[in-house]
Amino acid sequence: MNYPVALYLQDAHPIREGMEFAQAAEAAGFAAVWQAESRLVREATVPMAAFASVTDHIKIGSGVVDCWSRNPARLAATFSTLDDLAPGRMILGIGAWWDPLAAKVGITRSKPLTTMREIVTVVRALLHNETVTFDGQYVHLDGIELDYVYQDRRAKDVPIYIGATGMQMMELTGEIADGVVLNYLVAPDYNRRAMEHLAIGAAKAGRSIDDIDRPQLVVCSVHEDHDTAIEMARLMVTQYLGQQPHIMKASGVPQSLLDAVGEVMTWPATHEQVEAASKLVPDEIVQMITASGTPAEARARVDQYVADGCTCPILYPLGDVQATIDAFAVA
Repeated sequence: MNYPVALYLQDAHPIREGMEFAQAAEAAGFAAVWQAESRLVREATVPMAAFASVTDHIKIGSGVVDCWSRNPARLAATFSTLDDLAPGRMILGIGAWWDPLAAKVGITRSKPLTTMREIVTVVRALLHNETVTFDGQYVHLDGIELDYVYQDRRAKDVPIYIGATGMQMMELTGEIADGVVLNYLVAPDYNRRAMEHLAIGAAKAGRSIDDIDRPQLVVCSVHEDHDTAIEMARLMVTQYLGQQPHIMKASGVPQSLLDAVGEVMTWPATHEQVEAASKLVPDEIVQMITASGTPAEARARVDQYVADGCTCPILYPLGDVQATIDAFAVA
């Protein structure tokens, strides 16, 4: 491998075990560890602080916090605090969340592009030590700054990455963000379209796509037995087919399969429903949108995502996390 790799942690393990995985990833030469925050199960910034406290140089990213549920001033203060713990190692990954979860907690995702632009603008300014007055459609700040009392006033080195799925958000990301967190469970042709739209956005800001970091979440199921690896990934794929069809549709999954899975699964789905629906999902779909198989097969699949524009695969391990770290160790 001639590219950096990163580790993605969800909520499948206790946080203290995640801390050990972060240490193992750092020892294996991984560039970063990213903590998920997608469902109402594990908030990202607490484990990020835990990972930072037991590592020395690995980057720590949120993959991704949503742009609606935290006031942008508080969001800037939170990541300023994280930077106090691990200066220069924090990455603010932020996304527009998804329905029906957002709607179920009372959030109307109105004008997500406008909202994202406003939030990225003011959070970056606050982290750069500016005093911000902003009266936008979503963000309203009146003479706000990170008003340090007992610590040195300094700009915080916290790059902002947008977790983009749709092509309009991809163009906005190319225009205003330091990087994009490309989504998982997508096929390589999705990446090629994403690169085109990132480049369009970058051009609006007088930049090129090479100015934008492009890490990508990649579901990675590694096992010495090929069939076992595919089966480990099938349930994960099925859950997303039923619960995040916008991602699946962008991946090129046939609408007929999305409809069939949707008839079996409710939201939130039970384990029994996911198992039943998984019987509808063929091996070809699993292999199309994940890096699953033997260690050599998984590495070859990840190589393809890099060839199609990803700069740093963020490996989402299914099954044995250490096996995935070992399979992609670079040190």
